[in-house]
Amino acid sequence: MKQLLSDFFHADYVNRFSFSLVYALLASVALNFFYEPGNIYANGATGLAQIISTVFQQFFHIDFPIGWVLLLINLPLFVLGWFKISRRFTVFTGITVVLTSLFMEFIPTEVLTTDPIICAIFGGVLTGAGIGYAFKNGLSSGGLDFITIYIRKKTGRDVGSLAIIFNGMIMFAAGVLFGWQYALYSALSIFVSGKVTDVVYTKQQKMQVMIITRQPDIVVETLQSHLRRGITIINNAQGAYTKEGEKVLFTIVTRYELPLLRQAMKESDKEAFVSITENVQILGNFYEEEL
Repeated sequence: MKQLLSDFFHADYVNRFSFSLVYALLASVALNFFYEPGNIYANGATGLAQIISTVFQQFFHIDFPIGWVLLLINLPLFVLGWFKISRRFTVFTGITVVLTSLFMEFIPTEVLTTDPIICAIFGGVLTGAGIGYAFKNGLSSGGLDFITIYIRKKTGRDVGSLAIIFNGMIMFAAGVLFGWQYALYSALSIFVSGKVTDVVYTKQQKMQVMIITRQPDIVVETLQSHLRRGITIINNAQGAYTKEGEKVLFTIVTRYELPLLRQAMKESDKEAFVSITENVQILGNFYEEEL
């Protein structure tokens, strides 16, 4: 813990703090400008916090602010993050959650429109962009993100797709308690949010790369200087037209690393044939940076 606190003022961690501010602002604007005016339930822990807050208001006549409910929901999940994901990741996620809870309370609700479809789409875009932006910079919005990241590390499945499954359960509860029209519009928002998350958070999108080259040694050396990836070499390949000997290289990269791959190929062998297959599923060891 002392090391975490002493490292906080490192430039990289100061940047992460600024990223936390950006996410907190996006999530709070989505809630107070779109979700609340349109009676839309958000994804993840925020949606669960909305349900709990609404239950207290409608059934017990107690005003339980969403921001504070969100903070309480995250407390036990921090334990999962601390022991199963990363302590540094959990500390900065805690900062993100606290900032989000505060912003939700201090940013006033502004009714731009009450159209549920517009509110669902724009709220989902803002939320998904915020979650993807947080993930991309080594942070999390907390709540169900801890669970989805943990499962992704174990199975390799997309974060956005996992979030849709978990959030479907929340929407079912909202439909049972408050009416199915709210659940349906909220489902639209969750779908949009999950897709935007996958678009923004490109580190989880894996791509298979096949390289046919006559200069394998140079290509391998250049690739490994740019990327921390294993490479499989297939010898004795032959061009069907030229009958000349070639070698085939196989590797897996993330979409986030694609510009580095292009740069490495430009430096090593501009004449190489490169084939890229998107959204492949990986079993076994695959290096991912620590959160």
